[in-house]
Amino acid sequence: MTDRAITFRHLALLASILAFPVVAAEAPTVIDLSVEASRPATNDLFRATVSAEITGPSIGEITRQANTQIADALKVAKTYPGVKTQSGASNTYPNYSKLGKIESWRIHSELSLESGDSVALSELLGKLQTSLAVSNVVMQPSPETRKKAENEAMLDALGAFKARAKILADALDKPYHIKKMAVNTSGRVVQPMYRAAAKAMVSEASPMPIEAGESQVSVNISGQVELE
Repeated sequence: MTDRAITFRHLALLASILAFPVVAAEAPTVIDLSVEASRPATNDLFRATVSAEITGPSIGEITRQANTQIADALKVAKTYPGVKTQSGASNTYPNYSKLGKIESWRIHSELSLESGDSVALSELLGKLQTSLAVSNVVMQPSPETRKKAENEAMLDALGAFKARAKILADALDKPYHIKKMAVNTSGRVVQPMYRAAAKAMVSEASPMPIEAGESQVSVNISGQVELE
């Protein structure tokens, strides 16, 4: 067979292939979905900060006084075994006169407190606030409590995701499958109920009222559902 005959044969085969109609595959329908579910979590972990703040002309003297106050606070705190203590920041600042010269110094030293016993922490803060300032009282779920609420909210969100996917698939009379999914968690921590107490304002040791309450733990599930 000559090269020319072979060429004509190939052209004929190509023409017969092109003569058949091309049937394009129908692209699947992909739907984006997002749902959120929340569960309450009991605030069973309490944190607070107490601080000594002293001003004076001598750095050495104000440092000694601040250290003494924090050391005394630690002694009192150790009588409450259910309260964890941790030394916080200690900073010294100069106070300037109108002429720009240093006329005195100010020191701010902190002690952090943490407990799962609100009654014990309330009583301790009542004693410490007679000589120290109290700030940043925060109530929040412990890691274990938060994780439990997250798991429950996640199951709720997953159920809601599947229910919405089924509603859409049934409405379009098509089967579906979940193509991909992302899970994100978040929570709203209760804001400090007691920001600061100047030691001059408190003359007697009385328990500081602490209302634990609840925080909301939320789970968001976003993903894609493919209709077949």
